[in-house]
Amino acid sequence: MKRFRQLLLLVLFLAAVATLSACSNKQTDASSDRVTITFWHGMTGERKTELNQMISDFNKSQSKYKVVGSSQGDFAGVQQKITAAAKSKTLPTIAQTTYTNVPNYVKGGFVTSFDPYISKSDLSDIYPAFLQATMYQGKRYSMPFSKSARILFYNKDLLKQEGLSVPTTWADIQNDGERLKAKGITAMAFDQSFVSELDGLTYQSGSQLLSSKPTVDSKQTLAATHVIWDMLQEGTATTAGTDGYGSTKFFAGKTLFYSGSSAAISTIQASTPKGMHWGTATLPSYQGKQATGIAGNDIVMFKSASTAQRKGSAAFVKYLMSNKQTIKWAEKTGYVPLTKSAQKDAGYQSYLAKNPTAKAASESLSFGFQDQAFLGYEQYLAALNKAVGEMTANQVTPEKSMTQLQQQVEKIVK
Repeated sequence: MKRFRQLLLLVLFLAAVATLSACSNKQTDASSDRVTITFWHGMTGERKTELNQMISDFNKSQSKYKVVGSSQGDFAGVQQKITAAAKSKTLPTIAQTTYTNVPNYVKGGFVTSFDPYISKSDLSDIYPAFLQATMYQGKRYSMPFSKSARILFYNKDLLKQEGLSVPTTWADIQNDGERLKAKGITAMAFDQSFVSELDGLTYQSGSQLLSSKPTVDSKQTLAATHVIWDMLQEGTATTAGTDGYGSTKFFAGKTLFYSGSSAAISTIQASTPKGMHWGTATLPSYQGKQATGIAGNDIVMFKSASTAQRKGSAAFVKYLMSNKQTIKWAEKTGYVPLTKSAQKDAGYQSYLAKNPTAKAASESLSFGFQDQAFLGYEQYLAALNKAVGEMTANQVTPEKSMTQLQQQVEKIVK
């Protein structure tokens, strides 16, 4: 009888082990049944860490999909990898890239639209400035993600010392420049190229600087160019030159204002000399209109993805655009929130109160804009930068430079 009981207990024990093993295998199988979404991006440092956390949170939030993020070093690295992978047919499911690359991807035939998987209601709360750049040839080939705005940085100490106010128009900066010049202070510092500011001024004048129908020699564009060029000639503004970024001269206390990207705020905070105090404001208006250039990267999806992967990619993108996640991303990285309701969120407003330098970028979103995407955009931009460099380094007039540029870009877009 005792022997029988021992055998019975052994049988029950083995049955229990088998059951637990089966359950364990079932969980593993369930995990392996997830659809894998491979995601190439250009985030590094703290931003990479934060993105990895968001990916992990998404994976934990549902059981259908698993996103696997892979940093390609930087944005240039991502683009190089995409170009190479398109040729070798080893593309990921999705990738972070500049939306102006989309026309080349469409021409290459390896990118697909988000339209079947993203509804209008999914996008109803997104700022128009972000959405206008996601469309190409009537289809939505990209979705917004890491976005920044061009803003004005100002030296609080110098502003107070000179009894000046934060400028609201470009005319204000020009007038301040004349007053400060006698004291050896330059009003405005631009980066090595002032294309971003010229882009905004041209847009404010009612024209478009980078377009598939170029008008760089128009009266509006020439007038906008003269706003900056005249200040450079008068010595009331300066470009960064070999420094690359105008923040170098700004930190040295040689300029009162600096026009730069809101994405650089964290870097500027870390580089600020001891005892210096600065603030931010929206860029000045021109001809009675406000406009701010929006920069940054979107997410694209490739044709090689299966239907299940495309659905999973859309689910991940919608997760990133949700109020909770876009606010978290903005607070952790310095990028701006993508939705209008996120801007009004009590928690985000509390964040802005504690971090006032982030306000200018958020306030710029209602009048932000992005360039048109078209084939030849990168070549057009390179030619524009070269023309701006000629005006800066060799004092070539806007009339001569832009007339020559018009002939170049007409050929490029054809």
